[in-house]
Amino acid sequence: MSSNTIKILLVEDDELFRLGLRVRLQQEAGLEIIAEAEDGETAIELVNQYALDVVILDVGLPGIGGIEACQQIKQKYPNLPVLILTSHSQKSLITQLIEVGAQGYCLKGVAAEKLVLALCSVAAGASWWDETATKEIRSALVDNHHQIELENSPKPANKLTQREQEILSLLAAGKTNQEIALALYITPGTVRVHVHAILQKLEVSDRSQAVVVALQKNWV
Repeated sequence: MSSNTIKILLVEDDELFRLGLRVRLQQEAGLEIIAEAEDGETAIELVNQYALDVVILDVGLPGIGGIEACQQIKQKYPNLPVLILTSHSQKSLITQLIEVGAQGYCLKGVAAEKLVLALCSVAAGASWWDETATKEIRSALVDNHHQIELENSPKPANKLTQREQEILSLLAAGKTNQEIALALYITPGTVRVHVHAILQKLEVSDRSQAVVVALQKNWV
């Protein structure tokens, strides 16, 4: 098996859907489903047992549920990407997913090619948010936090340069460093330098958190 194979844990309680997903994903070169689970508790046990590259996690699981499972996995393995699969796109759900550290979100009706792309993106360290979800997140976070921010009068945000703002907007759209580099006619190395500066200025540790801050402050 190639060392470039993306090792996947598939967590889905609908047996037929899980079977169909497994068959489809196994057809892709470079993807390997290492283990499967029907509930969050089993998923957490399997994460402890296997060396994984990404977890596909259904949000509507029996037991502790997908949100709690994602939170527990990310607390123990903060660098293990989690891609959420669900049939729902409520604002509150999407906001919760970001808060517990999910790297991405796909609706269950998504085309198989797009799901494979989402999987590869999150495995490579990028975030992947369904386009509808991104709009939902933005309005949800602005609605929920704008008034609180006004009342609490937080310290002024560290000022981002125009270039950093552009890159932050592209991060919020789920773009990879490579895609940002192509869009802005700069090198991926330059993008990495800017992303590092953005994380420092916003006092966050990863790209997803930077996007949350940007959406909360209505910068993108």
